[in-house]
Amino acid sequence: MLQNIRKNLKGTIATVIIVLMIIPFAITGIDSLLTGGGIQYMAEVNGERISAQDVQLQINQQKRRLLMSMGDDIDPSMLDDQLLVGPALEYMIQKSLMMQAAREYGLAVPEQMLVDFIGDMEVFKIDGQFNPIRFRQIVADQGYTPAGFQQALREDLTVTQMRLGLAGSTFATGREVERLAGIEQEQRDIRYMVLPLEQFRSDADVTDADIEAWYAQNQDSFMTEETVTLSYIELTPEDFFRPVSEDRLREVFEIEQSSYQQPEERRVSHILISPADGESEVDVLARVATAQARLEAEDFASVAAELSDDVGSAAVGGDLGFTDGSFFPDAMEDAIVELTLEEVSAPVETEAGVHLIKLTELRDGKALSFEEVRGELEQRLQGEEASRLLIKTVEQLRDLAYNAESLAEPAAELELAVERSDAISRNQSEGLFSNPRLVAAAFSDEVINEGYNSEVLEIDTEHFVVLRVEEHSLPELKPLDTVRDGIVADLRDEMAREQIRRTANELLAELRGGASIESLAQAGGYQWQVELAANRSNPAVPDSLLRRAFQLPAPAEGQTTFEYVQNGEGDIELFELVEVVEGDAGAVGEGQRSLIERQLIGEYGRQADEYFQQQLRSSADITRS
Repeated sequence: MLQNIRKNLKGTIATVIIVLMIIPFAITGIDSLLTGGGIQYMAEVNGERISAQDVQLQINQQKRRLLMSMGDDIDPSMLDDQLLVGPALEYMIQKSLMMQAAREYGLAVPEQMLVDFIGDMEVFKIDGQFNPIRFRQIVADQGYTPAGFQQALREDLTVTQMRLGLAGSTFATGREVERLAGIEQEQRDIRYMVLPLEQFRSDADVTDADIEAWYAQNQDSFMTEETVTLSYIELTPEDFFRPVSEDRLREVFEIEQSSYQQPEERRVSHILISPADGESEVDVLARVATAQARLEAEDFASVAAELSDDVGSAAVGGDLGFTDGSFFPDAMEDAIVELTLEEVSAPVETEAGVHLIKLTELRDGKALSFEEVRGELEQRLQGEEASRLLIKTVEQLRDLAYNAESLAEPAAELELAVERSDAISRNQSEGLFSNPRLVAAAFSDEVINEGYNSEVLEIDTEHFVVLRVEEHSLPELKPLDTVRDGIVADLRDEMAREQIRRTANELLAELRGGASIESLAQAGGYQWQVELAANRSNPAVPDSLLRRAFQLPAPAEGQTTFEYVQNGEGDIELFELVEVVEGDAGAVGEGQRSLIERQLIGEYGRQADEYFQQQLRSSADITRS
C-alpha cells in the first residue's frame, strides 16, 4: 500500500492525502509524535531507572576507548550506536546493581578522597598543577557537567572499593599453595615424532575429475558477490563552513563580552584531621587545637607534613592547587573565599574531617581581549552556522529526494555534489559504505528493486547520506579456469589432512602393539626426539604436544601412554609419555611461592566477583524498555 501511495503521490491526490495527514497532526501536536515528551528510560533495575542519556554517555565512552586503542585502523562499523547500545545498557544495569549493593553495605567514597583523586589526575594538570579550566573543558568534551563527572567517578570508585574488598576477602591455604607449587615443578619424560602435513600435501594426486566434481559440488563457493554501484550525496558540517565577517565577530564579542572572563583563582593548602576508628569528637577537636597552636610558631607546610591525615597533600606541604570556587566541597569554598593572602581559616568541617585552610596564592580574574578569543569565537560561529545550514539543507533534501527520479535534481536545486561509488557488496569492510546502515539501505528492496532514492540517513552526529542504486550486479558462477588453482590447493589440503590422520592412527596402533617411535620414525623418514625431565615451559618440545602431555594422567607402573595432537599448521605430533616425576614443592623459592599464592588469590577473587555479580542479577527485578 505504501509503495502505491509513493508512486502516485502527485497532483490532486497528493494534495488530498497531505491535507488528511495534517488534520491529526494539528489535533495531537507534532511534538508528541516526534519526541513523546519527558525523559526516556531504557531499563529499570529494582525500581531504579536507567535513562537513555546515561546509556548514550556510556556509548560515547566506549567509542572513545575504541578510538584510543585502535586509532585509524578501526572499522567504522564498530562505532555504530546500534552495535554498542546493547553492551552499554548491560554495563549500566550491572553498575546499578553494584551501586545498590554498595549502598546496602554502607559503602561510600569520602568527599576528600574524591577531590584528591581528581586533583591527582594528570589529564587535568598544566605544568604539574591541577587546572580548573582544563578540568571543566575536558569533562564537557566527555558530555558531563563537573558535578555529573564527580558523581560518575564517585560511583565508579564506590563499585571498585566494593570489588576490591570482595577480592581481598579471598585467600589461599598453605596446602593449596604447596599443591600448586608441586604441580608447577612436575617433570615428564617424552618421546615424540612429527608428521609434517606439507609432505602429505605434496604427495596428494589431484585429477581433472576430482577438480570438476569439487567445482560442481561447491558452486556456492565460486559465486561472485552481489554488488551495487551507487550515486550518493554526503553532507557534513564542513560542507557549510563559511567565513565570518570581522563586523559579525566584533558584534558577538560585544554581546558576550561578560562571559569571556578568566575566573579568579585561589591556591590553597590544608591540614586535614580525620576521625580515626573509635576516636571521639573531643579527641579530634583536641588534635585540631594542637595543630592551630603549632601554626602560631611554625611553618604551615611543616605542620601539614607532620599532622595532616591527607597523605597525598601532606607530602607537598598540604598544597591542594587552585580552585575557582567550584572544585572543593561548599564548606571549604565558602571559607576559602573569605581568606586573605597567607591567612589560615578557622576549623572547617566536611565529610572528610576538619580542615585548617591557608590561602597561598591569588590569581585575579581578567577580561579576555577580542584578539585573545577571536580564533575560538570564529570557529564557534562557523560551526553554529554550518550546523544550522546543514540541518536546513537536510530537511530540504528529505523532501526533494523522496520523489525525485534521480539525485541530480535535488542536488542541482540545493547546489550539492552527487558522487559515485565503486562496486559495493553486502560485506563491504572499507570506506564510507562499510557503515551497516548504508549497506542495509543500499540493498533494501525499496532501493535496489523498486529503484527509489533511500531516506536521508544520519549515520553519525551531523553526518548524513542519501543514496541511489545506479548499477546492480547479481551473483554469477565464476568460470572453472579462474578458480582451478584454488580448487587444486583445497583438494590437496583435504586429501593431505585425511591421509595424515589415517597414517597417524596406523602408527598409533603399531606403537601400542609394541613398536618403538624411533623405528617407525626412521622407516617413515620423520623427525623424532626424546626429551627427559621436561617441565611445563620446556622450549624444546612443541607447545601443543607439551600442553597435552601435561594434561594426561601418569601412566600405570611399567606402562607408557601413546597419543597424538595436530597443531595449528596441520602437522601431527605423535608422542609417548614415558614417566611422570612429581614435583618437589620444597624446591620452590620464596619468591616463586609468593607468586603462586598471589595467582591463586587472584583467581579466587575473580571467581568471587563473578559469582557475586551473578547472584545480584539473578535476584534482581530488571525490566528493559
